[in-house]
Amino acid sequence: MSIGKINRVKFAPKGNNSFIDALTINVRAYFETNGISPYANARMWIKTIAMLLCYFVPCAFINSRLGANDLLLFWLFWFVMGWGMIGIGACIMHDANHGTYSPNKNVNTFIGHILEIIGGYSITWKIQHNILHHTYTNIDGLDEDVSGFVFLRLSPRQRWRWYHRYQYLYAWFFYMLMTLFWMTVKDYLQIIRYKQHNLLSNQRISLRRAVFQVTFYKIVYYSYILVLPLLFSGQAWYYVLGGFCVMHFTAGLVLSCIFQPSHIISTSPFSLPVIVDSTHLMEDSWAVHELVNTTDFAPKSRLFSWFIGGLNFQIEHHLFTGICHIHYKNISAIVKKTAESFSLPYHVQPTFAKALLEHAKMLKMLGKKDYPTTRLLA
Repeated sequence: MSIGKINRVKFAPKGNNSFIDALTINVRAYFETNGISPYANARMWIKTIAMLLCYFVPCAFINSRLGANDLLLFWLFWFVMGWGMIGIGACIMHDANHGTYSPNKNVNTFIGHILEIIGGYSITWKIQHNILHHTYTNIDGLDEDVSGFVFLRLSPRQRWRWYHRYQYLYAWFFYMLMTLFWMTVKDYLQIIRYKQHNLLSNQRISLRRAVFQVTFYKIVYYSYILVLPLLFSGQAWYYVLGGFCVMHFTAGLVLSCIFQPSHIISTSPFSLPVIVDSTHLMEDSWAVHELVNTTDFAPKSRLFSWFIGGLNFQIEHHLFTGICHIHYKNISAIVKKTAESFSLPYHVQPTFAKALLEHAKMLKMLGKKDYPTTRLLA
C-alpha cells in the first residue's frame, strides 16, 4: 500500500444498529445527562497554563544567565523544557489540532499554532496524524506512524532485514531522535510527499506557500531556541547545543514511549485490505478497525494520565477525536461496556511499565524473519 492509493481504500459498512452507532448514543447520553460539554473545561485551561509555564519559564531562565555559572543547573533547565515540550505536544497542540478546545474553529486554530512555536508545522501534522493515522491505523503504507523508516520494522506486513532482529535494543535510540528529526527535516520531506499525493491541496495550500511557511517557522524557532541562548545564556556554544539535544532527546523518547505501546503491540492485527476490482476493501468497519488496533494502558494512574493528555486512553481518543481528553477516563467505562455487548475486544494494559514491556516484546517478535508466519500459525 501507499498513500497514493488512499482514495481506493474502503472500510466495511458499519451496518444497522452498529457498534459505533450504539456507542455514540451512549456517550452522547453521558454528556447530556450530566449537563457537561465535550470540549475543554476549567481543569483543561489550568493544565494548559501549567504546561506552557513548564516550557517557557526555564527557557527564560536560560536566557537570563541564571545557569551561566552552573552547568548542571543550565542543563536541568533544558531537561525541564523537554518535559514542557511533552506536555505541550500531548495536551495542548494535540487537542487543539483535533478541534476539542472549543466549538469555535478559530480558537482551536489559534491554540494549535503552539506547534509552530515548538518547531513543528500544523498542516503536515494534521495530514499525518488526523487523516492518515486516525483513518488508516496500523495499515502499512498509509499510516506513517508505522511505515517509512527502514531501520524499524513496526508491522508484520513490512519487509524484514537482518538488523531488525536487534531493533528491540536500538529502537529506543531512534525514538530519542524523533522530535529532533521532526524539527529539522521531516516537515520538508512531508510537504513534498504530500504534494505528490494531492494531500496538500486538500488543505488548501500550495507547495510554494507550505515551503515558505515551514522555513519561516523554523527560522523563528531556531532563533529563540538556539540563537538567543548562544548570545545571552553565558554558556559556551557546545553546552548550548548539548542542552538543546538534552531537551529533544527527552521529548522524543518519552513521546514515542507514550504513542508506540498504543498500537505496536501483539494484540493489534495490522490488517491489510483485500483488492476487489481495483478497490482495496477492509474486512472491518472503521470503528471496529480502530478498536482492535488500539490499546489503553495505565487507566488508574491519574497523575500520569493528566500529564500525557489522556493519551493512555487511546481507544477513546481514536473513536472520539472531537472530545477533549479531559473526559476520556469517564467515557472509557462506556466504551468498554459497549464493546463487550457487541462481543468486541477492548485491549488494556494495567500499567505504563507493562505496556512498554509488551511493546518491547512486540519489537522483538517483529525482528524475527518468520514472525508473520509464526503469528498466523499461533
